[in-house]
Amino acid sequence: MARSPFTWGIDIGKCGLKALRGRLAPGDPRKFVAEGFDYIEYPMLLSQPEADATELVRAALEEFTKRNDLRGDRVALAVPGQLGLSKFIKLPPIEAKKIPDIVKYEARQQIPFPMEQVVWDWQRLAGGVEEGGFVLDAEVALFAMKREQVYKALAPLDAAGVAIDVLQLAPIALANMVLFDQPPPPPADELGPPPPSTVVVSIGVDATDIVITNGLRIWQRSMPIGGSSFTKALVKELKLTFSKAEHLKRNAVRAEDPKAVFKAMRPVFNEFTAELQRSLNYFTGSDRSATIGKVLLLGNAARLRGLSDFVAQQLKLDVQRPEKFDALEGDGVLTAPAFKENRLAFGTAYGLALQAAGGGRMNTNLMPREIIRDRIIEEKRPWAVGGLVGLLAAGLVSFVGLFFAWKTHADPGFAGAFAAAEAAQRRSQTETTAVEDAKSKRRAAIDQQRSLLQVHERRFQTLDMLRAVESLLPQDEPGSVPENPADRRELHIESIDCQYFPDVAVWFAGVKKQWSDTHSSVAAGSPDSPATPPPPPGGEPAPEPPPTPETTTAADGPTGAGWVIQIIGHHYHNEDRHKPDEGEQFVRSTLVKNLLGEGKDVLVSAGPLAGQRVPVAELGIGYPVIIESSPIRPERVLRSQPVGGAGVPTADQSGTAAAPAVELNRYNFALQFVWQPGGQPVPTPSTPPPPPGE
Repeated sequence: MARSPFTWGIDIGKCGLKALRGRLAPGDPRKFVAEGFDYIEYPMLLSQPEADATELVRAALEEFTKRNDLRGDRVALAVPGQLGLSKFIKLPPIEAKKIPDIVKYEARQQIPFPMEQVVWDWQRLAGGVEEGGFVLDAEVALFAMKREQVYKALAPLDAAGVAIDVLQLAPIALANMVLFDQPPPPPADELGPPPPSTVVVSIGVDATDIVITNGLRIWQRSMPIGGSSFTKALVKELKLTFSKAEHLKRNAVRAEDPKAVFKAMRPVFNEFTAELQRSLNYFTGSDRSATIGKVLLLGNAARLRGLSDFVAQQLKLDVQRPEKFDALEGDGVLTAPAFKENRLAFGTAYGLALQAAGGGRMNTNLMPREIIRDRIIEEKRPWAVGGLVGLLAAGLVSFVGLFFAWKTHADPGFAGAFAAAEAAQRRSQTETTAVEDAKSKRRAAIDQQRSLLQVHERRFQTLDMLRAVESLLPQDEPGSVPENPADRRELHIESIDCQYFPDVAVWFAGVKKQWSDTHSSVAAGSPDSPATPPPPPGGEPAPEPPPTPETTTAADGPTGAGWVIQIIGHHYHNEDRHKPDEGEQFVRSTLVKNLLGEGKDVLVSAGPLAGQRVPVAELGIGYPVIIESSPIRPERVLRSQPVGGAGVPTADQSGTAAAPAVELNRYNFALQFVWQPGGQPVPTPSTPPPPPGE
């Protein structure tokens, strides 16, 4: 069925069911035209002990569906704010395209349940400034409900045959209502003060929803005081039954002794106003730039005589009970006696119908995605079935025509020839597949043999590289190791990993920015660092190395086959007295500088060059890049002094004499460099070799 432009907002409260039907005005999207409404009051409040809430709601929905035809209309349903989680999160300066990712992270942190047990949605609020792709002072609203609560709220509507399109928290529906019906004035400029905020106080049976918004921000909370609190005060003070007290509250002015009635309710008046004042103080305290413009009282309990005047007197604010909704049109609804008498109870239904029609500022929806998906499939199923039937009929007609044409021209003698041709084709395909399998196995055997033959030539290269890296690490002179671990020139290596690349230029293309940052910082931050990017390993000053894979200048990066070695570690050389040689700069001035081979030779301990000192580049080492760098963070560790050497700060180290714990500043880093062993044959792309030495 085609969708109509009309929408329903349904608010199932504890006193009755309120529903409003309408659409956005065709010529003016700032007006909402009401086409129908319904107000069904329960025989008793759902919160009364003797009330059967399930049966009362079922009966009200049955009466509602008998009176009204919902077919084709979009329907929105409100759930109490206490059943959901509402969070308004201020974001740091961030790229606009990364906002969904940070919201997902915040959702996992803010929602105290596993994500598969909740239904959640979010929306960016109107505030914030976007410049050059970055968003400043942005705020997002995050809403969530437990999945079991969602299905519990939908169960009565499903039983009544009402399909819900939008599920929204009641306070957010109120925010949509007030932002549409009484929008705040726009701010004079982006840097000026925000417009004053409107406070919506919707008094329910057992609780009161407070919503504060100025169009840029939304703040809401619920306080546990409602219309039944006044009724309970009358029950207690005047010794009445609950039903008589409820009747007396609604008709207090016509009571035999109105003064006694209001005197009995006076403590609740005071408590209600005090709790409202605390909420407003908390809001203005959390946002110093916020100001309160006016207070709107909604809900049938707001009709209580004297309540608005008392609240205005206590709060010293403009407190109003709206006589009408400014943006709501439709004389057939607005002039109806039932609507006029209960207009204050239709704020939530008004906001729900607005959102379903596309006129709400907040468009989050807590309907489970699987229900929406199944409903879309169900709506399209008749069309899909009809299309398939049409295709089947067309195919059948086409087949019948082709079959008769074939039977007319078919020659039985062709069948044997076709069968023989197909058999020959199958045999050819089988033989071709067998030949390709044999070739593949032969190539695999050759590659394996080649790899085994190369092991002999590479057996010492890994050992040379590891010992070379060890000798290039910074260290204090023997016998002069500082007692304070922070003053030692040492790097603590946590892991060394390697990855083979058929062409290391692919790796270098991904780290060009880190290369530039690493070596421009070396030139700028270290007095003895080169003024220009260092020459590639194996440059002119070094003796002519053995044949190695092709390399180019440092600006272009390395080329050819090789290994990328990754070193992960940390150091504590980060005190104020070490500046500027701290953090990343300490790694640059020690390990990075040594890996560049600036005047540094390495003693070869194994292989054909054992016992000789050769340049770092001759071992195929070069292009060091710091790819990860952490902030410097304090860490409390034990100062330990090994019996046989320099102390290493640790939390638990056997064989040490533990001293008191000390505060050190830790810096973590990850560094990568290229290793292209001299004389190593370039492997074929089909079989990446194992790491040399394995």
